[in-house]
Amino acid sequence: MTTEQSPEPAIRVQGIEKSFGELHVLRGVDLDVARGSIFALLGSNGAGKTTLVRILSTLLRADAGTAVVHGFDVAAKPGDVRESISLTGQFAAVDEILTGRENLVLVARLRHLKTPGAVADELLDRFSLTEAGGRRAGTYSGGMRRRLDIAMSLIGDPPIIFLDEPTTGLDPQARIEVWDTVKKLAQGGTTVLLTTQYLDEAEQLADRIAILHQGTIIQNGTLAELKQLLPPAQVEYVEKQPSLEDVFLSLVGATGTEKES
Repeated sequence: MTTEQSPEPAIRVQGIEKSFGELHVLRGVDLDVARGSIFALLGSNGAGKTTLVRILSTLLRADAGTAVVHGFDVAAKPGDVRESISLTGQFAAVDEILTGRENLVLVARLRHLKTPGAVADELLDRFSLTEAGGRRAGTYSGGMRRRLDIAMSLIGDPPIIFLDEPTTGLDPQARIEVWDTVKKLAQGGTTVLLTTQYLDEAEQLADRIAILHQGTIIQNGTLAELKQLLPPAQVEYVEKQPSLEDVFLSLVGATGTEKES
């Protein structure tokens, strides 16, 4: 009798620790991210989110523990990891002097793709930027710059993308544009790990949510599973289900964050 084995996760983190001097930022983080899913790492400022992403993207070495990304150990095979991922930081890294299309062509050439122009045109169309492709990126709105930034990170079709605080500083309309972009990435099979401190962002996007607090994962589950951690409240005899904000604040408290390096 044979049994079906579940596929290996796109990302597996076990016991990751990281300190900067006497500041213990990560104190033993464990998590798995399924292939083709959106996984939200939710936490306050200073919880350790960016530090973990920097370790997973080979920009920083962990003090202890292991991390495997797309089947490659981040410490033993960093080159293979870098070929399998893309990282979009908290602020759009576009050249504002170049046009949107020129930004994309530049990255495609740096990745030694044979048809950089065709790659740029396909991505402009995919991210609804074709009409703006001939304009300088400095004239773009915040949401457009962010979409261009994500488009640039997808050149070469990386199977895994890290989005570190992807909507920081954006207005509500721009945030929705980025959310739609992230949803389309997962629908196309890309694995997305995003960090956020915005509860509604995790609620809107994530298949699974892990709450990182004081350097450890204190809860990890689907939105429905996390809501079950609190009983429904009753107001005037009407049952009210707990929101993700209720769950988050109940678990980590309303105050007290650590400084993150």
